[in-house]
Amino acid sequence: MPELPEVEALRDFLTEHLTGREIVRVLPVAISVLKTYDPPLTALEGRRVAAVHRHGKFLDVETADGPHLVTHLARAGWLHWKDGLPSGMPKPGKGPLALRVALETGAGFDLTEAGTQKRLAVYVVADPQQVPGVARLGPDPLADDFDEARFAALLDGERRQLKGALRDQSLIAGVGNAYSDEILHAAKMSPFKLAASLTDTETARLYAALRGTLTEAVERSRGIAAGRLKAEKKSGLRVHGRAGEPCPVCGDTIREVSFSDSSLQYCPTCQTGGKPLADRRMSRLLK
Repeated sequence: MPELPEVEALRDFLTEHLTGREIVRVLPVAISVLKTYDPPLTALEGRRVAAVHRHGKFLDVETADGPHLVTHLARAGWLHWKDGLPSGMPKPGKGPLALRVALETGAGFDLTEAGTQKRLAVYVVADPQQVPGVARLGPDPLADDFDEARFAALLDGERRQLKGALRDQSLIAGVGNAYSDEILHAAKMSPFKLAASLTDTETARLYAALRGTLTEAVERSRGIAAGRLKAEKKSGLRVHGRAGEPCPVCGDTIREVSFSDSSLQYCPTCQTGGKPLADRRMSRLLK
């Protein structure tokens, strides 16, 4: 799933390629991705793009004196930029194409979604706060006013494990499964540690890991074309998706804990005092 760094890179890319350009056509190919109907998609047509914003993992294309096109790419969605869009109307079907946005220049972008779980979401709204997922977002961890004191206040009394707390979009916006693994590895903390149990020193260390990991990822992604962002994300990850490989810090084998629809990766030496965490799903399979 694209997370804060990748969506921020897409925002940069689209700011350069969309701002000031006129949208001439918005073509829904998979009607299921459209979550709003008033204003209609046609309200975007004939308007110039005023700005492109990011709200957590949401991408927001703002038109001049018109509505916003807000997109959440979900787990398997992506944006593909084309300097020259194909001529003719795309045909609805079983392919990955979900929505096409065409500009006056002949360029534009496609929104696609792979797999069978269709969760890509597109909204056309007068105000991004009309999108439920945007309205419930917590603070952006890279915002100037997101300091250590604010972070500590968010965790105060938080009884969940760190992994779940970091992924909660209403607590902190933009961090998902991959970067929560990376942040906890950088902070040398177990994903199962309770947020409320952190000392002041540990809170400071986790805050530094949060800001540092996301800032580094954004900088790695900056200036990279949209089509290469997925590969860049994977190449920069130290533990996520690398179960069985050596930890780049200590050399221990990276372990995995599996859940029904996701998994986490961690280094026992760096994060859990050398003790492997119980993988409940694997334990059940072995019985």
